Amino acid sequence: MTPPFVLAVPSKGRLQENADAFFARAGLALAKPRGARDYRGTIAGLDNVEIAYLSASEIAAQLARGAVHLGITGEDLIRESIPDADKRVMLIEGLGFGSANVVVAVPQAWIDVRTMADLDDVATSFRAQHNHRMRVATKYINLTRNFFAAHGVVDYRIVESAGATEGAPASGTAELIVDITTTGATLAANGLKVLDDGVMLRSHANLVASRNADWSPDARETARVMLDHIAASARARKYKEVRTRFAGCNAELLAEAHNRFGVISPFGGPTSSGMVTLHCPPAQLYALGSFLRDRGAETVSVASLDYVLDRDNPLFARLETFLGK
Repeated sequence: MTPPFVLAVPSKGRLQENADAFFARAGLALAKPRGARDYRGTIAGLDNVEIAYLSASEIAAQLARGAVHLGITGEDLIRESIPDADKRVMLIEGLGFGSANVVVAVPQAWIDVRTMADLDDVATSFRAQHNHRMRVATKYINLTRNFFAAHGVVDYRIVESAGATEGAPASGTAELIVDITTTGATLAANGLKVLDDGVMLRSHANLVASRNADWSPDARETARVMLDHIAASARARKYKEVRTRFAGCNAELLAEAHNRFGVISPFGGPTSSGMVTLHCPPAQLYALGSFLRDRGAETVSVASLDYVLDRDNPLFARLETFLGK
């Protein structure tokens, strides 16, 4: 039997809900034929695809090992857990959810510490005063080491955090933290502030490919079909379809519309009767409609697009380049 193409998605919570919605928008509905509690699933119409429901951290680990072909996980987990990540995995597409920042946060009482340079000064004086290095509580050990080294901060030691990292300074187990945050509200509630240049990584959920997976011809074809769906859905969200017909509709008018409103003519210029179909960015719809009516259009219709299938498949082209043809 041909080995299945394995897609790993988060197993619970908002990440799973958002992943399900992302694939559904692309016409790739995920299903659990054996019930909601099952950790394996399928995609309707793609019989050789197996969905593996895993934690976000386990997805990153499985991508590194090549046990899955594609997976949805956070960039923070990719950068933290996979050495030489850019050589071993490829971030194909940001998915627009799961956004959070990995940050350096210090006590608000440190009023003179606003930057990493200030932190370096404090770390040096702290060691001289207390005869030990300043402690940084974090789950992001590799990211912390790389970021601190880039800023020349060396007088610190990492305390690996297994629980609520933001509580470490108040409990006395660390002087500062590196953690992930979305709004900063939890940090503020614990008397912490983010350094002005202390955002280490702006992370969000990504569709990620593993170089080490078994990329057989069948697996590549499956990836091509899936990424074609995803690219077509992404194109459709960028535009609304605008249709009109009037005698004054000509190539010069469409060129002006393109320059002013960013519209494209996916099927070429107007027909002999003046009928034209345009794709227009949503924010420019009313301005385009007014422009067309001012030039003779009696009626301008606007419709939503579900998919825009082009000959080119940029997501798969990037994947092929990464894997090597």
